[in-house]
Amino acid sequence: MKKILMIATGGTIASMESGNGLTPAMTGEELASNVPGIREKCDLTVLQLMNIDSTNMRPRQWLTISDTIMSHYDDYDGIVLLHGTDTMAYTAAALSYLIQDSEKPIVLTGSQKPMGDPYTDAKLNIYQSILYALDDDSCRVSIVFNGKAVIGTRARKQRTRSFDAFESINFPPLAIIHDDRIIRHYTGTIPKPEDLKTYDRLNDRVFVLKLTPEVKADIFYLLKNDYDAIILETFGIGGIPEYDDSFRKAIFDWTASGKTLVVTTQVPEEGCDLKVYRVGREYSDHPGILQAGDMTTEAIVAKIMWVLGQTGDRERICELFRKVINLDRQEYIG
Repeated sequence: MKKILMIATGGTIASMESGNGLTPAMTGEELASNVPGIREKCDLTVLQLMNIDSTNMRPRQWLTISDTIMSHYDDYDGIVLLHGTDTMAYTAAALSYLIQDSEKPIVLTGSQKPMGDPYTDAKLNIYQSILYALDDDSCRVSIVFNGKAVIGTRARKQRTRSFDAFESINFPPLAIIHDDRIIRHYTGTIPKPEDLKTYDRLNDRVFVLKLTPEVKADIFYLLKNDYDAIILETFGIGGIPEYDDSFRKAIFDWTASGKTLVVTTQVPEEGCDLKVYRVGREYSDHPGILQAGDMTTEAIVAKIMWVLGQTGDRERICELFRKVINLDRQEYIG
């Protein structure tokens, strides 16, 4: 019988009414005891790591989760991480960069309604996550939610109330889970034990800036003291305003100072390409400006924190950012 470690961190799945709104209160053991049949499927160990609303999940907690997984990695065949849905996609992406090419599955799940709700989705999500973690073809970091497995760098929470909360962005779901059957849409090479790479540093001085009509370019100068990288969510496929010269000056000043700019789009699907329109082309080959292609913003945030945690050298930053990790950049997949 395979051994599974379930790590509880809080979130809606563990929440109860406090008189002042839902707040995490149930333990991991209590959650596991509410899911019939999982202990007959595997040798299950439950670890309570934290019990927080995922709104309060931060990079320091990502490192704690990663360290905990790796300290128990050799003793288990798979990991299931119970997590709040609001920042689950960020954590899944972060773990994809902190724990790369894991032959063992690291599966995140949670729920839209608390375990104690009579109409909860928590039981099925935990059960299906266990099934997925037990499957011989499962590996690396993924999210299992509402009968769907999504690669850890491609997930986005698209719905705030529906059970079908997560979508796989610009990449097909890994699998659909019906009853006890896992129907795979994507089968890649399972890593070997020697492929595993782990990291323990992140640089959290990363800011996401979404362009809106009439936003002032001066914000680049205001952010200089507190941030080392800006992720710029442009219009459409890569439009940056040129009604005056302010954005050009601010962006080039930012990169000239040695800071990093990652350009993406605020449109969820199909990615960014600065070369298509004149309003983006001037930035397309400029040193210090990285194009994120079809990556999700959640993955970009986690990846650039990981990259800047490893190096401050501009060439190395570009090299690491462009490296495909956990299928995070589809345009580079052969």
